[in-house]
Amino acid sequence: MDIAQAKRKENIAEYILYLWQLEDLLRALQFSPEAIYSQLVAPRQVEEEQKHIFLLWYMDIVNLLRKEGKDESGHLEHTLHLVGDMHNLHLQLMQNPIGEHYRKTFAKLAPQLPQLRAMIKKEDVSDTELAFRALYAAMLYRIKGDEKRSAAIKDTIELVSPVVAELSAMYGKVERGEVDLFKDM
Repeated sequence: MDIAQAKRKENIAEYILYLWQLEDLLRALQFSPEAIYSQLVAPRQVEEEQKHIFLLWYMDIVNLLRKEGKDESGHLEHTLHLVGDMHNLHLQLMQNPIGEHYRKTFAKLAPQLPQLRAMIKKEDVSDTELAFRALYAAMLYRIKGDEKRSAAIKDTIELVSPVVAELSAMYGKVERGEVDLFKDM
């Protein structure tokens, strides 16, 4: 909860990836309140009342996953909507003068998108969601220590990370009112 709140304020991309990882972790714990408490809550150095609040927050996520039929796989609608918002920003940056630097960054990734789609096996997602899924897959392969895919992981991160980082930074600026997307139009 505290980590998610901090990430949401600081970096929308890290927030999304954190929640996706948390979804998988909760599934691995089989949504068991006891396992969630012992693995995620008990180790925290906070008051008992705060631990109860953390457990309730994790259980809220469990309930959302169940309600959305994502007990075994998939991502919460909340994060997918945020990815959709980021894709809308991507489309604006691809057209508006303020997106000139972003377009140059994205141009390095664009030729690799068909290969990424084939690797991720998701034909029906936006380029932005594809980038997030590629980063998340690379993160999982890295966690698993998958040596066979280490070169692909490195390549993916080198191509996708700058695009997501720049898009995320711009998202934060737009959200805080620091940037006008339609300036100079």
